[in-house]
Amino acid sequence: MEARYALFSLTDRTGAVEFARGLVALGWQILATRGTAQALAAGGVPVRSLEEWTGFPEILGGRVKTLHPRVHAGILARASEADQAELAAIGGKPIDLVAVTLYAFEEAARRGTEEEAIEAIDIGGVALLRAAAKNFARVIVCSRPEDYPPVLEALRREGEVPLTLRRRLAARAFRLTAAYDAWIARYLEREDGEGELPETLLLTARQALPLRYGENPHQAGAFYLEPLQELPFEVLQGKPLSYNNLLDLEAAWRAVEEFEEPAAVIVKHNNPCGAAMGADPADAFRRALAGDPESAYGGIVAFNREVDEGAAAALQEVFLEVIAAPGYRPEALDRLRRKKACRVIRMRAGTRGALEIRSVLNGLLVQTPDPGDGDPESWRVVTRRAPSEEEWRDLRFAWKVVRHVRSNAIVLAREGQTVGVGAGQMSRVDAVRVAVMKAGPRARGAAMASDAFFPFPDGVEAAAAAGVTAVIQPGGSIRDAEVIAAADRLRLAMVFTGRRHFRH
Repeated sequence: MEARYALFSLTDRTGAVEFARGLVALGWQILATRGTAQALAAGGVPVRSLEEWTGFPEILGGRVKTLHPRVHAGILARASEADQAELAAIGGKPIDLVAVTLYAFEEAARRGTEEEAIEAIDIGGVALLRAAAKNFARVIVCSRPEDYPPVLEALRREGEVPLTLRRRLAARAFRLTAAYDAWIARYLEREDGEGELPETLLLTARQALPLRYGENPHQAGAFYLEPLQELPFEVLQGKPLSYNNLLDLEAAWRAVEEFEEPAAVIVKHNNPCGAAMGADPADAFRRALAGDPESAYGGIVAFNREVDEGAAAALQEVFLEVIAAPGYRPEALDRLRRKKACRVIRMRAGTRGALEIRSVLNGLLVQTPDPGDGDPESWRVVTRRAPSEEEWRDLRFAWKVVRHVRSNAIVLAREGQTVGVGAGQMSRVDAVRVAVMKAGPRARGAAMASDAFFPFPDGVEAAAAAGVTAVIQPGGSIRDAEVIAAADRLRLAMVFTGRRHFRH
């Protein structure tokens, strides 16, 4: 029986010696590129260098070594007599197994210079994987070390690899090469097209964090990372993060990033239930908790400052699922580690992607992130009474918070602290009623923010009846004049921002 040939060209050589030994024991001959051949030979594997087999040396510093007709014809030739005759005419042999691990482009792109990243773009390896995967009916393709054991087991047991496994390995190889090209494209366009939507969306991500389940126990779930990205957080303490934890962590972190002053934001079911600025993290947390202590139970809190021992002591007062901050003092971390059920997360910088993506109707909705309001100087006072200095401070604070609340969204704030939040209501006046109900007597003297315009005066009237004195909203309703007239009649100050902040 004629020997079968396996071609190895590996950057990651994990498990390669054992795999090659197993193939040799089954009568296979091993061909390998220069560096891989040296590593296999050092492990006691009889191996023939590819350049000797083709009669063509590696050139351009190894950039051209597998791009040769004997190599690709050996992989792409089918079992037909015509193909085999053509292959024999050039002195080639069928190559029945290809094991390739690609240059580590993503690692070079994250940590190296642009020159190093470009040099790490694999050409020959990708071509080998694609050729072998295309001809999976005859050729076995291994694109990662984890592929070796099942292939070797099948060869030992049956003398061949079943077609179902070949097909699965081919799909995996094509998935890898598609992702690899997407990483390169993302890297090269990283400084272009800011705020633009691409004509073709290259959507690829690697599974970075398996989850126990999805939103509910009967749903599978995992966290994937976009190309060239590292985990934007580190779990310092507590149970593994869940699907819902990650959703709420995103919401809390985005909201607290709004503030330059020390701030804390508590999120429950993807909505801020308490947000506040404070003299320090402990003060900010206590004020955020006071916004709605009942809803905060079992929530997630994010800080925009390092957590010190004072904040850690304050955090002991309530059950929380997750605590997130840019850092922790050693004594604070020691104290928080006593909360065994709570996850303590250190957040890293650069957590915002260029695009926001969600699946819908077997397709994708894509948008650029909401950048907030870059120019508050464009805001307009539209009522006869302008806000006082204190009202201006609360209006600015409430406006930062409301764009992180699910629509229809209303936020009541006073002295740099939320006192009532109305989220996700089908009518805006109901969102006002919920916020007023949550605030109780604290609504008196508060400022109100609405993520979109008031379609009728009733929302403003309900707020004024509870004691709200100032309102900030985008404006733009066909009944703006009626809403402004109601505000004037009720002695409210009202500001139009000109920008809506729906969040669905």
